[in-house]
Amino acid sequence: MNQPEYIFETSWEVCNRVGGIYAVLSTRAASMQAEHPDKVFFFGPDFGDHSDIYFKEDRSLLKDWLSTFDLERSGLSSIRIGRWQVPGEPIAILLKFDALWARKNEIYGWAWEKFQVQSHAAYGDYDESCLFGYAAGVAMESLYHYLTDKTGQTAKRSNSKTLKQQAVPAVCAHANEWQTAFSIFYLQDHCPEIATLFTTHATGIGRSIAGNGKPLYDYFECYNGDQMAQELNMVSKHSVEKQAAHHADCFTTVSYITARECKQLLDKQPDIETPNGFEPTFVPKGKAFDRKRAEAREALRRVAGEQLGGVVPENALLVCISGRQEWKNKGIDVFAAALDKLAQKIYHSGQPEREVVAFVMIPYLDRAPSRKGKVSAVFVPYYLDGQDPLFGMKYYDLLIGMDVTVFPSYYEPWGYTPLESCAFHVPTITTSLAGFGEWAARQKDQYGVVVIDRNDSNFNEVAEHIADDLLRFDRLSKEEKARARKEAEAVAQKADWKHFFKYYRKAYEIALAHRDNRLSELQNPTLL
Repeated sequence: MNQPEYIFETSWEVCNRVGGIYAVLSTRAASMQAEHPDKVFFFGPDFGDHSDIYFKEDRSLLKDWLSTFDLERSGLSSIRIGRWQVPGEPIAILLKFDALWARKNEIYGWAWEKFQVQSHAAYGDYDESCLFGYAAGVAMESLYHYLTDKTGQTAKRSNSKTLKQQAVPAVCAHANEWQTAFSIFYLQDHCPEIATLFTTHATGIGRSIAGNGKPLYDYFECYNGDQMAQELNMVSKHSVEKQAAHHADCFTTVSYITARECKQLLDKQPDIETPNGFEPTFVPKGKAFDRKRAEAREALRRVAGEQLGGVVPENALLVCISGRQEWKNKGIDVFAAALDKLAQKIYHSGQPEREVVAFVMIPYLDRAPSRKGKVSAVFVPYYLDGQDPLFGMKYYDLLIGMDVTVFPSYYEPWGYTPLESCAFHVPTITTSLAGFGEWAARQKDQYGVVVIDRNDSNFNEVAEHIADDLLRFDRLSKEEKARARKEAEAVAQKADWKHFFKYYRKAYEIALAHRDNRLSELQNPTLL
């Protein structure tokens, strides 16, 4: 199997926790480092003090390359190099690219001429994202030549009509999501020696159709991506995503659900599915696990008591939903409906001796806590990176204390949150419309994960199902709950990166093979 000597990878979420892609990359890093020690380089945007929460600068790393890098000519304002503070501690390269704003129109003109990217309808975060992707491509090209020239492996230029492929070093550049797709375009135009990979974790059009209340699944085969981009004012983002999917040497996505979406909306079947795994070193072991769980439960009960104005009993059922503030897509709406139904069921059961506290850990979803019969909701509208004013704790340090989690997604290409729950021995409820849920339902012995069938028209049934599952779980014996926790952990073990990283090896192989084919067709070696 042809594997890369160096791997460059970029995402808006390198040393910048925003959503699930941070979890994908930060947990996969240890496996990458194990196979390619210090030959893996992550490129991310530099947000100064915010980045430093996750990043430790080391000025001894690549100092010779940095000393020769022409910042002014490149359009980059600064480059910082250090270690991403996650298992494996891979090398991270953070970029400030302010100077590229002056060249924005020139860059967009080039992208249209070379790759038919329609930037004319851009708005919102499009400009900043695409300029960062371009900057990442510039830095990757420079680092490629530094690394390969240094080891004497750079392909020799010749007057032959075809490139001597065996002389070209095996280097892969991997861009995640449309925000970094301009790195793909830059490298294919300026440094075609590098094999490129592009991963869409969720298509922009699919997410937008779902988020705008349109029935994505009932009429799925009738949707045209380009037409919907016009209707939903998504022309530029859709264009950059679609062109990256078509031009990359290897196009990947994270699940069967999203692969189907890519084929329909991007007119491109992914070359391979690369499901998201988890790194078990994030999870404490033995007595440390028990201590962390006890600390988390104490913190959760304390904050809930402060918010609700009363003492939360030790035996309260602690439930959690978390993720981005996407009311429908993440299933927050159906979760709220399920809590109402649960309160009614407890009230009518005649056994209201237990209390259920639901933590809604959704950044920016700031609402007053509520209490109905014995079901309470506590809103945590912060990124849980250890800096929030309520807990001052990280998400994983609180997740470990939950009894059960609920992620009833309507649109979820993978679903890291239920997988994270299982990794921390927390049983979880998800749906068939989540990539993880679809995967879990296909596994044998998927205990610890309840997968509810969901479609465009069964909202009330899903809410009822969740309420029943929570009530059933609350009434399990201590021994039965311990078994459920053990079975949740077993599901997570099947999704360990040691099992899933093989799909990335195959993706690298595909990308390098396509690169070699592309280079063999180049008739003018001076392009290299």
